[in-house]
Amino acid sequence: MRLLLLCAAGCLLASVSCRPLPDTSGRVQEYAVGASRGTQLDRAVRPFGAAHPGQSGFDALEKGGEAIDARTSLAAMATRSLDLQYYIWHNDLTGKRLVAALLAAADRGVRVRVIIDDLGTSAKDDDLLALDGHPNIEVRLFNPVMTRYVRLLGAVGDFGRVNRRMHNKAFIADNQIAIVGGRNIGDEYFDYSGDVNFADFDVAAVGPVVREVSASFDQYWNSPSTIGITQLKRSKVKPEYLEGLRHGSLAAAGTGSDAYARKLRAGKVIFYPGKGTAIADDPAKVRVSSRKTDTHLAPKLREQAGITRREILIVSPYFIPGKVGIAELAELRRRGVRVVILTNSLASTDVAAVHAGYKRYRKDMLRMGVELYENKPAGNWGGAASAGVAIRKGKGSSGASLHAKTFVFDRQRLFVGSMNLDPRSIRLNTELGILIDNAVLADAFTKVVLNGLPTNAYRVELDEHGNLVWTTTENGQAVRLTKEPQTTAWQRFKVEVLGLLPLEGQL
Repeated sequence: MRLLLLCAAGCLLASVSCRPLPDTSGRVQEYAVGASRGTQLDRAVRPFGAAHPGQSGFDALEKGGEAIDARTSLAAMATRSLDLQYYIWHNDLTGKRLVAALLAAADRGVRVRVIIDDLGTSAKDDDLLALDGHPNIEVRLFNPVMTRYVRLLGAVGDFGRVNRRMHNKAFIADNQIAIVGGRNIGDEYFDYSGDVNFADFDVAAVGPVVREVSASFDQYWNSPSTIGITQLKRSKVKPEYLEGLRHGSLAAAGTGSDAYARKLRAGKVIFYPGKGTAIADDPAKVRVSSRKTDTHLAPKLREQAGITRREILIVSPYFIPGKVGIAELAELRRRGVRVVILTNSLASTDVAAVHAGYKRYRKDMLRMGVELYENKPAGNWGGAASAGVAIRKGKGSSGASLHAKTFVFDRQRLFVGSMNLDPRSIRLNTELGILIDNAVLADAFTKVVLNGLPTNAYRVELDEHGNLVWTTTENGQAVRLTKEPQTTAWQRFKVEVLGLLPLEGQL
């Protein structure tokens, strides 16, 4: 009987695996609309352009509430187009707020294009079909599972392809303002979760860099790996289904604020000027050998590290340097560059397997003089209000897991985006970010992090015997620990077991 079941499962797996993506060769190529004069958003950003010709501007979205309000405000102010690209989109309060904002914009005639990673979204196909059914909304999925009725089985059967995901995060309004950073769409990314929120960071950008972000979006939109939901699910949903979706989203929309829109109209959003460069993986990355790097973002960041002379700050929630990364860190230290790394502790991480991969490199980094810090679950990152830069734990939440992905080079340039420093981001997923050349923002972000480290993180060091110790300040008193802080024996045992498995290339 067991043999028959195994044979049946094998036959089913074979029938759903390795189906090719639909042919898109005849699909009409679509591109971002031009930035129009006289629109609300044009009037909002024109003073910056007049004062700083040829430069881009950046507003740091430090608080989760402000970050979601910025997105819904931009949707409300848009008159021509909205382009959204996300890895995760939850069907929760913030997810519904954004759906309501998109529907309201589409009702006004705004063209709405949405790209979602197929494995990241929790939306049902019928919900996506209903949105796509609006005449002004089109939804496409990146690198989708072809078997929709048994998606998990289809993903397993076509693992080699489906394992490569789109991790990009972008929100573009009227090709005038773009929001790029680490936040997905879900309550925990905007301080609305009652349990654990993510300490995250992104920026609203104006100026020439917006067109670069739009160009990257268009590249993904027209990619053969991006498939319309109607090509994947041939069935249709009734018109009343969209109305039900609209009704449920409108209830969530009432919890929002238009404060960001009011600030924009009043000219009270401060955009810090500087050169901005959008850096993105080519979507072809999911279709080529992981040994090929000309479609990757990571080498461009290595170039920035290569010209760094004094200090590099790395904030990455998932950090697995690997042998290549260790060699690069060693070269930085050999040149006398100060290296400060902030990542999640075992107690604050949401992916224990990543911590298992990271922990095997701690001693190597410490021996070469890297300053290594691990985020506390109750870390409360804040400050530098004058520069508008902070990453914070949400009010009312029981913990904070670090999620910002920001790297600062010599306090002159900072990269804000979706990329973690781990094998998955470097080799398997596609990523997007903006390299910002602005010393004010770079220095302010660095000071926020460095000033918060003594109380919001554990410094990892080696004692006189070469063993790991964790030091911090609690209630004004120095604390020294010899085990992974705030963890149980079971957590530590589980990570030890995970560390024995050959998983690093997938993390």
